[in-house]
Amino acid sequence: MTSPNPIRVLIVDDHALFRSGIRSLLRRHTEFEVIDDIADGLEGIKRARSLRPDVVLLDIHMPGLSGREALRCIVESVPRVRVLMLTVSEDINDLLDCLEAGAAGYLLKNIGTATLVDALHRVMRGESIVSPQMTALLIERCRRPGAEEQPPAREEAVRLTGREREVLGRLAAGDSNREIAENLGLAESTVKIHLQSIFRKFNLGSRTQAVVYAAEHGLLDAPPAGRYAAATAPGISSARKR
Repeated sequence: MTSPNPIRVLIVDDHALFRSGIRSLLRRHTEFEVIDDIADGLEGIKRARSLRPDVVLLDIHMPGLSGREALRCIVESVPRVRVLMLTVSEDINDLLDCLEAGAAGYLLKNIGTATLVDALHRVMRGESIVSPQMTALLIERCRRPGAEEQPPAREEAVRLTGREREVLGRLAAGDSNREIAENLGLAESTVKIHLQSIFRKFNLGSRTQAVVYAAEHGLLDAPPAGRYAAATAPGISSARKR
């Protein structure tokens, strides 16, 4: 028996066995409904437009139209659909391209069942997810010697309150709003207010943008530790709202 309003999922991946596995996995959870699984990007766009799923699980490297191209088309034509990249690619440029194009998250295929289920719930709450391995690469890229030659924007740090810096630090560590609240002894509603303030001050649109921007500008006291599954959205400097 399915839940009253299951999360409707469309799978787009050129590997039939993988699609079958994900479909079987999600069928064990009544809160999900797999409405279709598609083998190529072009058909995935068509089905996303016609079926209007809640979440699209999308691979990057597929014959014909790539996942990156399909992502852009889906985000533009069906903006309310959340697209979660599910791939084997550990290429940092693939990650940045997908986040820049509007992906709600980027997960590697070596994740466990619980992580995928949690990711689907979190993107439905407006968060975004990035696999810990990819987050580490992202932060490392921001901290390369070439980047360090650029003086950090300390004036940006001054604009953050002490509490906002604490919230930003927990965000970089991969905490959810609830976990941030528990760690800092705050109400979850207060955490949301601090996050909104951080986004507004730096003209950012998501949790991932905030972490990437903070790392790039030297606003984090230490590289993120633990999993980073925050609402991490498009790119580095160019990720700021246009």
